[in-house]
Amino acid sequence: MRTNSSPSQALRRALVVAAILTVGLAATGAATVTTYVADLSGPSESPPNDSPGTGFAEVTHNDVAHTMYVDVVFEGLIGTVTAAHIHAPTAVPGEGTAGVATTTPTFPGFPTGVTAGTYHATFDLANASTYNPSFLNANGGTVEAAEAALFASIAAGTAYFNIHTTQWTGGEIRGFLATETVPVTETTWGALKALFD
Repeated sequence: MRTNSSPSQALRRALVVAAILTVGLAATGAATVTTYVADLSGPSESPPNDSPGTGFAEVTHNDVAHTMYVDVVFEGLIGTVTAAHIHAPTAVPGEGTAGVATTTPTFPGFPTGVTAGTYHATFDLANASTYNPSFLNANGGTVEAAEAALFASIAAGTAYFNIHTTQWTGGEIRGFLATETVPVTETTWGALKALFD
């Protein structure tokens, strides 16, 4: 236990505590940005197929800006792309099928008529056109409710990214979206704690 601290040490501790409180208060209104990922394949379809096609989808949600960033890469499809979107919710996590939750008939600008490609787009979740009208109506009829329902489904493992083609009109490759985990190696609190040791 410390009993004697110099005025400069006391001032330094007070400044650190003030900084911690300021950061904590600022973080209260900060956005939560969550990234979900899915490996896309034919065997992951329902019913499974033997397509050699593969892909990777990344969906990033910002809950304050109400945006969804979609980043997709795919290759090796047998058919040519006719549509791509997110389906939700299935009855059971990781299996089954569900209706289209996002823009129909496909994500705007998603490459069609190809067997390989990339896609990058940011969607305004406060815009009703981001959702399939059926999904919007089934979830309270408001964009706020639709956003909450979509990301609750994704977090629960009941939403999947699907690429439909001329060969498999119900979907050639798909993957269920799951939270991307990032290992934490050092915390700010640990660094700040060192100032008091």
